[in-house]
Amino acid sequence: MGENQPVLEVQAITRRYPGVTAVDGVDLALFAGEVHALLGENGAGKSTLIKMIGGALRRDGGRILLHGQEVDFRSPADALAAGIAVIYQELVLCPHLSVAENVLMGHLPQTPTMAVDWPTTRRLVATLLDQLGVTLPLEVPVARLSTAQQQMVEIAKALSRDSRVLVLDEPSAALGRRDLEHLFAVIRRLRERGVAIVYISHRLEEVFEIADRVTVLKDGALVGAWPIADVTMHGLVRAMTGRDLGMLAAPETTVGQPLKLEVRRLGRRGVFADVSLRLHAGDVVGIAGLVGSGRTEVLRAIFGADQPDAGEVLVDGEPVRFRSPAQALRHGLGLLPEDRKTQGLLLGRALRENLSLASLGRFSRFGLLQLGEEERAVRGFIQSLNIATRGPSQSVVTLSGGNQQKVVLARWLARRCRILLFDEPTRGVDVGAKEEIYRLIHELAEQGAAILVVSSELKELFAICQRIHVMREGRLVGEYAGESLREDRVAEAMLIGGASDGDAAVVAG
Repeated sequence: MGENQPVLEVQAITRRYPGVTAVDGVDLALFAGEVHALLGENGAGKSTLIKMIGGALRRDGGRILLHGQEVDFRSPADALAAGIAVIYQELVLCPHLSVAENVLMGHLPQTPTMAVDWPTTRRLVATLLDQLGVTLPLEVPVARLSTAQQQMVEIAKALSRDSRVLVLDEPSAALGRRDLEHLFAVIRRLRERGVAIVYISHRLEEVFEIADRVTVLKDGALVGAWPIADVTMHGLVRAMTGRDLGMLAAPETTVGQPLKLEVRRLGRRGVFADVSLRLHAGDVVGIAGLVGSGRTEVLRAIFGADQPDAGEVLVDGEPVRFRSPAQALRHGLGLLPEDRKTQGLLLGRALRENLSLASLGRFSRFGLLQLGEEERAVRGFIQSLNIATRGPSQSVVTLSGGNQQKVVLARWLARRCRILLFDEPTRGVDVGAKEEIYRLIHELAEQGAAILVVSSELKELFAICQRIHVMREGRLVGEYAGESLREDRVAEAMLIGGASDGDAAVVAG
């Protein structure tokens, strides 16, 4: 594995911002034919480090060596030209251009008359995709591809520049298990070709599946670097957080509590059909399913973001018809969306504005916002949810992913929502913040909230839910509770269905 000399070496690299050192004297060595996991809680310095490696940020100290020679990248283009490609979680593609155009963006082959040489373009891109073991329609705009397919376009684009160092920032965040296995197969192909790969993920089980070595950062400093065979899950958690995380058990099943939300045979043509479920006060109920099974769409329909064309929703026993999320809010519902950056936050605004956005009426008198009252409430939520911030005026875009998620959640708590719909509540969140969100979900349930959770991580659903519904191809195919609430049964229902004729199987312990 690898060579004696690193392909890329970072020595005592440092990056400072006013009042804080984001990366403090970190060392990192990447070898050819190696997958190197880079771990740390949100705010540990991972993103800052890879931005310096990729030329997006200038360093304040230290050195970067490429094949033993010191380099000084002044832009991402400099790094790419030197063979270093960074693929960020938010993919950088031109959505309306084709796969072929995106892959060879900036260096499309030309004819002697300076026109694009389309036959050569298609041949080159097909060859690159074949090297990855991937088949994609070359003429289709990338906006029509799945997230997993778009990632393959980004990787092919990196290979088109003959990149020898590839950095993957949270590549699995939006992938189901099948797409993840495909991604791992591509990563192994690249490793065999001698590419040095940095793999950043908050899912520790993935690290043990794909990585050869691991480096952990905490508070901008290097904790340590080890061969993956020399560490344990428990040891990595302690290295990242400085503490042991307790195992959580799902809250006790509610008995005799009032029915808060009922969904009866809800459907949206071409998306999902015949979905029925019930939530009582104190319930934490999960929906499992592969990406594309209809999970997110059900939450959006319940919340009024999309309009169903069949079935009904009842809140506190009364039928409701939400024409918009604003109407759902007035009935006590809150939705934590799948993509907090594009659907849940005003990234250019302050934490205070994001948190109080849904509750301005609570903080207003005679049409005037009472800034002092708003400030006290916001500071209270910052303290109670342990939001790591410089204060209510800090721009929410500068917060870590876990703290951004807490801000969205605090918005609904400020609104005093009693029915909460959580879509991927810990996506892109580190293990420490993940445990805090789990504990908060438990506390809300104990206080009488009814909570419906969609997650791609079965372990997450088993940690927080009393019951789990399974969706497959737009239909509920099983409901599991009690002794039947086993990971193998739920996984089997996700993959092959739980009952015949599309009817959901209700299995109790």
